[in-house]
Amino acid sequence: MSENSKQTLDRVGVWGGGITGGLVAGIAMGLVLHLGGNQIELLGGLATDPGTAAGVGWTIHLMISIAFGLLFAVIASRSLVQQLVTSFGDYVIIGLAFGAVIGLFAGGVVFPLAMERAGVAALPLPFLPVSGATAELFSALVFGLGHLVYGLVLGAVFATVNGITPGGVRERVAVR
Repeated sequence: MSENSKQTLDRVGVWGGGITGGLVAGIAMGLVLHLGGNQIELLGGLATDPGTAAGVGWTIHLMISIAFGLLFAVIASRSLVQQLVTSFGDYVIIGLAFGAVIGLFAGGVVFPLAMERAGVAALPLPFLPVSGATAELFSALVFGLGHLVYGLVLGAVFATVNGITPGGVRERVAVR
């Protein structure tokens, strides 16, 4: 794999990578959450009436995804991080770590606070074929997987927007 020699990020690449990466990663994560157990609908259900939960859930989710994409851009563009990150794979790895951290924060702090604010004692999971602890474990696994997908896609898109490609691509395609 060919390494990039000291990639310099410009403002357009940093902010464009954060916004684009956040949006694309949010869509990828949203698909995992939506298809893996209607968890996007649950997010929307905490904010509004159940009739519009899916649409509101997607809107809230994508707005949060872009905000976290911008936070990732701020972190990834710091000089200390830039000294350590030199390849496409490095961006994917820090993206995965970022996704894991925000998943732990969202699942352990934000989501329980939102449920408390909405007066929800436990999540209704009528869409799952199982109930009880098995359903809760399934939901937690989908939630965790979704955040890892978010981080992986965010790191990959951010790197690509900034002209950092995997070594195999550089060998096959003339990249300037």
